[in-house]
Amino acid sequence: MENFDRHQHWEKIYQTKQLCDVSWYQPTPSTSLEFIKQFKVALNAKIIDVGGGDSFLVDHLLDMGYTDITVLDISETAINRAKQR
Repeated sequence: MENFDRHQHWEKIYQTKQLCDVSWYQPTPSTSLEFIKQFKVALNAKIIDVGGGDSFLVDHLLDMGYTDITVLDISETAINRAKQR
């Protein structure tokens, strides 16, 4: 596995599978949202979703009024899919 290309691996996943077809799909990321509510994170707080792909966390945060959100992912395809929403 020393030649494993993580970038290519994740690009292939996001290029060949629909969001609802991956095992980590959650229409509502309840656990993450509950943590944010529990800790009363300010609406202008800087939030970064590391490995966020095209998850719906950013959508929910925007709907809740958060304004400084960054999504980081190795897959450009995943980021572009989230941007399209």
